[in-house]
Amino acid sequence: MKETIECDLLVVGGGINGVGIARDAAGRGLRVLLCEKDDLGAHTSSSSSKLIHGGLRYLEHREFGLVRKALLERETLLRSAPHIMRPMRFVMPQDAGQRPAWLIRAGLFLYDRMAPREFLPASETVELGAHRAGQPLKPEFTRAFVYSDGWVDDARLVVLNAIDARERGATILPRTLCSELTRRVGHWDATLVADGRPIKVKARGLVNAAGPWAGRLARQANAVAPHRKLRLIKGSHIVVPRLFDHSCAYLFQHPDGRVVFAIPYEGAFTLIGTTDVDYEGDPGDASIGAQEKRYLCELANRYFRRQLEPEDVVWSYSGVRPILEDEAESAAAATRDYYLEQDADGPPLLSVLGGKITTYRKLAEQVLDWIGPALGCATPAWTAGAVLPGGDLFAPAPDSRGVLEFDRWVAALQRRHAWLPAPLALRYARAYGTRVERLIGAAVCLEDLGAEVVTGLYEAELRYLMREEWARTAVDVLWRRTKLGLHLAPRCAEKVEAWMAEQGSAALEPA
Repeated sequence: MKETIECDLLVVGGGINGVGIARDAAGRGLRVLLCEKDDLGAHTSSSSSKLIHGGLRYLEHREFGLVRKALLERETLLRSAPHIMRPMRFVMPQDAGQRPAWLIRAGLFLYDRMAPREFLPASETVELGAHRAGQPLKPEFTRAFVYSDGWVDDARLVVLNAIDARERGATILPRTLCSELTRRVGHWDATLVADGRPIKVKARGLVNAAGPWAGRLARQANAVAPHRKLRLIKGSHIVVPRLFDHSCAYLFQHPDGRVVFAIPYEGAFTLIGTTDVDYEGDPGDASIGAQEKRYLCELANRYFRRQLEPEDVVWSYSGVRPILEDEAESAAAATRDYYLEQDADGPPLLSVLGGKITTYRKLAEQVLDWIGPALGCATPAWTAGAVLPGGDLFAPAPDSRGVLEFDRWVAALQRRHAWLPAPLALRYARAYGTRVERLIGAAVCLEDLGAEVVTGLYEAELRYLMREEWARTAVDVLWRRTKLGLHLAPRCAEKVEAWMAEQGSAALEPA
């Protein structure tokens, strides 16, 4: 790189909000540089419940604006990336000791009508004795409410936004720390550090999308302190062997007022979460506590016939969510809305405070609607009708077909590449969509994909992930770009790490 990089917009933070902003800005013609001190989506944005949802429980806290905003985004997002997202039905067993049935029905009635639903079915009441979702539950649960929301592979959503930003001209620099920020007359001077090497940046505008570290970055920039403070909340999830064999998820109420999801995950597993615990310390060090693990097991045991012990947990993860500080006493009741702190005292600075994965695209659009004109860019918003890389299953225009007809598209892929084992073809389709053709290249048999480094992971995919998706470690590959780590023996990570180290820069060369 040249001695000083000049750009229109420096985005600090490679979580979902940061990459969404970089993508939107690059698509409007701005010269964009994004830096992230770790891997893309390494923290909060890969530690969610993996839902695209309006937030049914937020209605209870009268957050009608947030719910409507999220519901409007729900189907927009499902259209944009039908390979990494899908509609999902959620089953809420009626519990006589919790929220009354009339209140839940009223909430679902409102939830169904707060935004258009082009392809998601409305809510209904079902008798569990005659419904597929009833079998795994204890017999005392006889009735349930069923409604629609969506599921997303959160870590891949981050990467796909970053890829789209890069292909529209942005420079994306993972593992690059923003160590210094200085406000000058007309621009920001920044010093970035990658592999111990300083990189000087001169930017006309700055976006602080550092998530849980946003307050720290604002202080580093010597900017006006944000008017809204952040409350750091740790959310933890556990993964256990599959508790049910259907495609619905569950939403469980708890006597303490919280709700917890049980979601089908990676075929052989069930994902259970989340907790809401106030957190102090470095967000990068967050991990599940023994009490959280017991809490999630006990809540699941309240509903499922099969009883869990903490020893049944095969994987867990924790993320720290930056929540806007409000008057809520409990972490569960704190708002999930976002606030955009604008600072025009010199070259523009915008700090992103709070937010949730469902509203990332709208958040990015609003950021650019303010900072774009401040930088002399009048290009209008564009992302609402655009697909993410790999999402153009049925070109040219995004519509509901990709979501509703994904299986048909996979069948066509398998016919084109009949030599691909069906489970591998489905995994490739879910992860890469139409970009699977770039991964496969000219291959006409499994041997053409190279050696099978570990079960189900061939050299061609590893090279693709290193070259196209910034993967540098086995953790990047096995736990964020894919979830193969759940299906492999622990020592397999060492084999992947060794292969990546041996390949080095050679794997980054164009295919």
